[in-house]
Amino acid sequence: MQKTYYDPADLKKFGKISEWNQELGHKFFEYYGKVFEEGALSAREKSLIALAVAHTEQCPYCIDAFTKDGLERGITKEEMMEALHVGAAIKGGATLVHGVQMMNKVNKLDM
Repeated sequence: MQKTYYDPADLKKFGKISEWNQELGHKFFEYYGKVFEEGALSAREKSLIALAVAHTEQCPYCIDAFTKDGLERGITKEEMMEALHVGAAIKGGATLVHGVQMMNKVNKLDM
């Protein structure tokens, strides 16, 4: 019996996602590869961003992949945790700012 819903071994199968639609799969992986190339941001910076986003999106596969990638790029555990807090602050703020929509609706219905 599997211990978790997400099987860590499935991360290695990500490349096979193209099997059922090769054209779109290849286009995605071409784009994905291009995104992570050195550019205005270093590969290290992109890895740290990806790790924070992986947590806000709650993707265990991405968390595993970018934790490992980050360590290989010399990102410290302190930098990783700080990045997570940035992601958490943005996610929390984005949730709260949508409260304005609720407040607007309540004010409109109370009129």
